Amino acid sequence: MCGFVGFYSKDVKDENVIREMNNQIIHRGPDSDGYYFDNGINFGFRRLSIIDLNEGSQPILNENNDVAIIFNGEIYNYQEIKDDLLEKGYKFKTNTDTEVILHGYEEYGEEGILAKLRGMFAFTIWDSKKEKLFGARDHFGIKPYYYTMIDGDFVFGSEVKSFLKYPKFKKEINEKALKHYLVFQYNPLEETFFKGVKKLRPGHYYIFENGKLEIKSYYNLTLDYKEMTFDEAVSKIEKEVEESVKYHKISDVEIGSFLSGGVDSSYVVATAMPNKTFSVGFDNKGFDETVYAKELSDRLGIENFSKIITPDEFFDGINKVQYYSDEPHANLSSVALYFLSKLASEQVKVVLSGEGADELFAGYNEYAEALPQRIYKKLPFSLRNKLYNKYKDKKHFSGKTIIMKYGQKVEDRYIGPAEIMSDEQANLLLKEKYQNSETSRDLTKKYYDEVKDMDDVSKRLYLDMKMWIVDDILLKADKMTMANSIELRVPLLDKKMWELARTIPVRHKVHNEITKYAFRKAALNKLPDDWAKRRKLGFVVPFVLWIKEEKYYNIVKETFNKDFVSEFFDVEKINSLLDDHFNNKNNNGRKIYTIYTFLKWYEQYFN
Repeated sequence: MCGFVGFYSKDVKDENVIREMNNQIIHRGPDSDGYYFDNGINFGFRRLSIIDLNEGSQPILNENNDVAIIFNGEIYNYQEIKDDLLEKGYKFKTNTDTEVILHGYEEYGEEGILAKLRGMFAFTIWDSKKEKLFGARDHFGIKPYYYTMIDGDFVFGSEVKSFLKYPKFKKEINEKALKHYLVFQYNPLEETFFKGVKKLRPGHYYIFENGKLEIKSYYNLTLDYKEMTFDEAVSKIEKEVEESVKYHKISDVEIGSFLSGGVDSSYVVATAMPNKTFSVGFDNKGFDETVYAKELSDRLGIENFSKIITPDEFFDGINKVQYYSDEPHANLSSVALYFLSKLASEQVKVVLSGEGADELFAGYNEYAEALPQRIYKKLPFSLRNKLYNKYKDKKHFSGKTIIMKYGQKVEDRYIGPAEIMSDEQANLLLKEKYQNSETSRDLTKKYYDEVKDMDDVSKRLYLDMKMWIVDDILLKADKMTMANSIELRVPLLDKKMWELARTIPVRHKVHNEITKYAFRKAALNKLPDDWAKRRKLGFVVPFVLWIKEEKYYNIVKETFNKDFVSEFFDVEKINSLLDDHFNNKNNNGRKIYTIYTFLKWYEQYFN
């Protein structure tokens, strides 16, 4: 696992520029660095040694020294691709997956090599014969890839912070992003919080040639359910999890695993059987899953390392999290993941984790419905919508929640597992310059339109695969582990896993109130009942309780009243949110955290 930076420019010729850019991401690869220069091309690379420890330094060039590559990620089927290339006469000087991509590009072309890859990746290839840059990001967006165009120069890399050292880069806030961030808890736009800097979307590649950038899709997620029995679905999941974990264990260094009390990471651990597991929790009732992790590890004969995160550590960690995330990020679990990664980095260089199962196999609680909800949904939608319009402006009363929820189509109410506030609420908190008439529904519509004839669960799954998992779950997973110089692998979010999950009918994924139905049944063959059946909790963090304590209330209060805050927010209104929460008038904890993390990010990058 590594990180890279690069740029193409005809007039920025100082080699120290790429070196300074590369130093900004030293945490992604503390083992070594490497550089390449050719006719306007500048490559910088930071290496975390995982495969071929002695000979795997990058950039790597072909035999003629006219094609060069920098690569971040792991290709799990590289050996099979290499065998085919060896038969075709290619010579290899390393035993790395990086060189396989390089020669694969030469043999199969851009889309040809992308079609063969199984893994997580972001890479850039410079073909000096054609004076062409070719860059790509993996199918799901497990690894990040950022780029920007500045006066004809093309700048790219694993993290935006490296761009700050580019002499032509002008650091400005993307004014459109803040409102959407307050709604989603992450930035759902293609353009980042840094104006002009964009994210290459998952399953896409680009060609930069003759000063022009062309972006193309090479992989599109589609749902294509096949007829199968429940037992067949369970059997297929078992087989694919076993196979995927086997591939994800390929490494020349020791592999550990993150472990919570949930079924996803527990299933991975019970299948992989690493020597070490890592867990964190909080010393608040209902917020500590380390006890479950320790118990399962003991049952499996695995050594477990755990840490309890104190409130002081959590608040101190927020600055680090916002810095390493590049953009403001308000998923509370990011801070916990930062400390979990730090704990693991003391023992191993690679960890397995359970990300992806919720999206592939329908694990979020929102996907399932209780009996009263299922009964209410049998009413004609026209009647439910009429009741919604009649009662939506009335104060809380018994039954209002179900009337509000099922009086709208799923397309009009679901934007992902987290919705912090409505578009209207966000605009009311913001100064006019940062208000935005584009709604969250405007952003989700294009994805819902692609599955408009499917059931509600499928629509949610598809949306979450396109938005939530990319810019929230996977972003924090990459940034928090790389901040601590360790590689995270996600065997449950794999090309072959997706190709199976997309065919399993919804009735096998959600059964009444049981989420991940078939997946849990498959896990039962590896796990005790309590672990396989435990309800989805997520990484629960007691922030909403802490800011009812005077010490932490005052920490947030101080930030809310700094001079720069009035540039973005109605200071009186955000203080009212905080005060009402402190005085138990309303639970505004998530809104407060989302505002607070943006302000801490701004302090990191602009103050």
